[in-house]
Amino acid sequence: MIAVVDYQVGNTGNVIRAFERLGEDARLLSSPDELTAEFSLAVLPGVGAYGPASERLSSSGWGSRLTEWAKCGGALLGICLGMQLLCENGLENGSFPGLGLIPGDAALLGASKIPHMGWNSVEWTGKPEGFVPGTPSGAYFYFVHSYALFDSPFAAGRTILEDQPFVSMILRDNVAGFQFHPERSGPEGLALLRSTASFIRGGHA
Repeated sequence: MIAVVDYQVGNTGNVIRAFERLGEDARLLSSPDELTAEFSLAVLPGVGAYGPASERLSSSGWGSRLTEWAKCGGALLGICLGMQLLCENGLENGSFPGLGLIPGDAALLGASKIPHMGWNSVEWTGKPEGFVPGTPSGAYFYFVHSYALFDSPFAAGRTILEDQPFVSMILRDNVAGFQFHPERSGPEGLALLRSTASFIRGGHA
């Protein structure tokens, strides 16, 4: 089963429906205590500002539970703001701590028009070895964000906005993140969601 984290700042409905279209059993969890070994994947969605989301993760207990989950080998997937929260800090209206599972900070895009909203292409980096995205390099996905991680040794996908590259997908062992919304990106998004979930779960459903 797939656990979708409800910490009151995520677009959980679309995420659950996307996994259901893939034939997965996805459940919304409101309490960290509900995340048990019966789940093969935890998904951290996110919409809105980094600071309130960081504070909500901390106050609800979800932050410590997800960190423990990932460090013990549990598969964890962050989407949009959820990917940024996997990083060390978010630099939106100050500096706020993330889960620290991915080195680096989420910083403001330098584009002339933000938020970056709409369809943009993602080029695969070929990393990590053995990961097959299931969609061609250059495929388009749906973005809505103003902050991003600009570089990472764990970059699996990169995107360019007004000549500024940023990391649009990260993959580090059992932890993955999408800066875009695969659940809103049609068949290509669903294919990538399937391949990524399988990879970070060690190839198991």
